[in-house]
Amino acid sequence: MKSSLFAICLSLLVAGSVVQAEKLVIKGSDTLGAKLVPQLAEAFKASHPGTTFEIAAEGSTTGIAAIIGGNAQIGMSSRRAKPTEMAEAQSQGVSMKPTIVAYDGIGIVINASNPIKSLTKRQVEQIFTGAVTDWSAVGGSPGPISVYTRNTASGTYQDFKDMAMSKKDYGSQSQKLAGNEQIAGEVGKNKNGIGYVGLAYLKTPGLKVVPIDLGGKLSVPTKASVQSKEYPYARPTYFYTNGAPSGLAAEFVAFLFSPAGHKIVDQVGFVPAN
Repeated sequence: MKSSLFAICLSLLVAGSVVQAEKLVIKGSDTLGAKLVPQLAEAFKASHPGTTFEIAAEGSTTGIAAIIGGNAQIGMSSRRAKPTEMAEAQSQGVSMKPTIVAYDGIGIVINASNPIKSLTKRQVEQIFTGAVTDWSAVGGSPGPISVYTRNTASGTYQDFKDMAMSKKDYGSQSQKLAGNEQIAGEVGKNKNGIGYVGLAYLKTPGLKVVPIDLGGKLSVPTKASVQSKEYPYARPTYFYTNGAPSGLAAEFVAFLFSPAGHKIVDQVGFVPAN
């Protein structure tokens, strides 16, 4: 009888723990989802036992689509939702609510062996649109330029077009990669490579950050230059939710803006948002 009673109590305890366990599904941007959000999630779980996370960092477009489709509580994005996405959300009865997570700078990176000292904004545009295809045309050693970009699902792919390329298309020879780590890896092993990565990836071995020549003043992506908006390729990053975040999503957003959350944002390499 005692053993039966114990078994019943144990099963009730297990059932209770299952009920209390909560899952937060977060999808979207690689810029946020590769490093920052997983580290925030680990710290959050320490004070929220039983909480589990499903984090899929496959590009900003997938994060916005997940909110419209009701497949995630939080959609990560390194860009604002497009008017077409907002219209689709509205047609589905979804209210797209953006929350600025942190600020980031898109750094232009080349191989550490490349002698280039700086590039103008015009030269950056020419390289990524394919108008310039040899390093000798921008003051470097002769050699074909290998351009690495993010893929079309990436918010950074679109933001860079808007900020650095006058909204022109990428050159036909550019190679599209899934994430910051992939771009950093390819540029780091290709002496003729050039690409762009977020602040959190600028110190990857084998890379050199290219200062941007702003009429004689050199600007490099740092937390200070991003915060002051002095760096030309600085931008906010976002969480999207269906309306104001609620439940576990609201608790996670609140943690993001807590002192502990801001400390993680800063340590990963982003500029915390107020």
